Amino acid sequence: MVQLLKFLRPYITTVAIVLILLFFQSLGELYLPTLMSDIVDKGIVNGDTPYILKIGGLMLLVALGGTICSITATFLSSKTAAAFSRDLRGKVFSRVETYSLHEFDKIGTASLITRTTNDINQVQQVMIMGLRMMVSAPMMCIGGIIMAVSKDAKLSLIFVVVIPALAALIFSVARKALPLFKVMQGKLDKLNLVLRENLIGIRVIRAFNRVDHEKKRFNDANRDLTENAIRVNKIIAAIMPMMMLVMNFTTIAIIWFGSVRIDNGNMQVGDMMAFIQYAMQIMFSLIMVSMMFVMVPRASASAVRINEVLDMVPEIVDADEIKEMDRKKGFVEFRNVNFYYPGAEQPALQDITFHVGPGEITAIIGGTGSGKSTLINLITRFYDVNAGSILVDGVDVREMSQESLRAKIGLVPQKAVLFTGTVADNIRYGKESASDEEIRRAAETAQAMEFISGMENGFESILAQGGNNVSGGQKQRLAIARALVRRPEIYIFDDSFSALDFKTDAKLRAALKRETKEATLLIVAQRVSTVIDADRIIVLDDGKIVGMGNHKELLKGCMVYREIVTSQLSEEEIA
Repeated sequence: MVQLLKFLRPYITTVAIVLILLFFQSLGELYLPTLMSDIVDKGIVNGDTPYILKIGGLMLLVALGGTICSITATFLSSKTAAAFSRDLRGKVFSRVETYSLHEFDKIGTASLITRTTNDINQVQQVMIMGLRMMVSAPMMCIGGIIMAVSKDAKLSLIFVVVIPALAALIFSVARKALPLFKVMQGKLDKLNLVLRENLIGIRVIRAFNRVDHEKKRFNDANRDLTENAIRVNKIIAAIMPMMMLVMNFTTIAIIWFGSVRIDNGNMQVGDMMAFIQYAMQIMFSLIMVSMMFVMVPRASASAVRINEVLDMVPEIVDADEIKEMDRKKGFVEFRNVNFYYPGAEQPALQDITFHVGPGEITAIIGGTGSGKSTLINLITRFYDVNAGSILVDGVDVREMSQESLRAKIGLVPQKAVLFTGTVADNIRYGKESASDEEIRRAAETAQAMEFISGMENGFESILAQGGNNVSGGQKQRLAIARALVRRPEIYIFDDSFSALDFKTDAKLRAALKRETKEATLLIVAQRVSTVIDADRIIVLDDGKIVGMGNHKELLKGCMVYREIVTSQLSEEEIA
């Protein structure tokens, strides 16, 4: 929790103003019982009405000043806490943006969402409470004790018993609640995960009639979280009635022993009334502290989770010194590359060596799990190799900044991802400064104009979240247009034609050949018809290159490739 306080530095002046306002508010509240005591002992007892009015007016002014200080401090503390959480959310988001895919896998998307929202909200609530109480609660407690002792030192011995008892109560509750709050945040992650999977996979769930199964999953996670929340809230709920019980018995004790001292002439009635007020202030300050102890354990658990995100060092970082790029453009070379996924016993890629250059179309084909997408992820440096090296334009990708590397690449991922907004916005995502003419040209090359022109508003038509109002093939063509508008040195198509019919596939490949003749093309595909005309075909099997050449060469010399071809094409088509 303390580690996050560094985000308060920009607001240190505001925090200081809040503390000063709370200081004066506390002084006013401590002064009021003394004024009331004077009214009773000097005004009422002596029948001095002018004195009563004078002190009463002073009490009103003190109360008004305290109210103004309280309202201002509350406003500033809420504003500061909101700004603090805004900055923290921004920092967490920026940190997550630097993660490699390995870090995403380690923490989990659902947990990252919870940490960026719920966990930061927990810390924000404690920040508001803390700014309000870090001065007022201690000052009211200590000041109340001092003022009570000034009224009657012997009667103040009651606090010697009461305060340790309340402190022990608060400590015991906090010790029991903290572990449960940590567990609660983990269960909230699980609930978020189940809910997210249900929302994303709703089509599959309905298609396989698994709605009841998913309801049970959600109810189990929800019940688990609820039971934990009820358990911890039962512990927390015990604080208030127990403190009120102690407070009431304390009041009885003060009246009992105070009346004896008044009867003996050792204390005045006004002083006893003021003493009761100070006792209440001491008790309420301890209640405020107890409320902090209720919220702090959960916020501490949340702060630990936030710090895990901020402290996690990304595996993939930019080099300290970026080498100057030479004049080669669009060259990609693999040199004896080996790659293991974290925790895997077998390599996903082993001893991969090849090179491609501008004006060439290189296709990568292989069975499921052969390492095709993994190879693409290494070029874009979503992961770093375990051995060997990957060079782009003659420079090891680990010696380039991630931004400069990815600026050279136009990637069309295996799963087309679209964003909420217009069709033009989604294509322009590849190049913010793209003109309308560039967007139209990219759409024409991607064979997307047919369905875009059929939309009511054309390029200004709105796409739903995830592009759910267009078909799979339309999504792929928009994703291809997004890469084309960038006009990069290297195009990577990761099985990006799978949802296209053969006619559209052929037209698209012909258009791509014309449009990208000066760039390097890497095409990952499952269909032989997509790769058959490539200049070079790389055949992967179990993470190894088992064949490399054109279609005819591989038919003769690569058994794995021939098996793939014969499974898709007839003997006449092969011939």
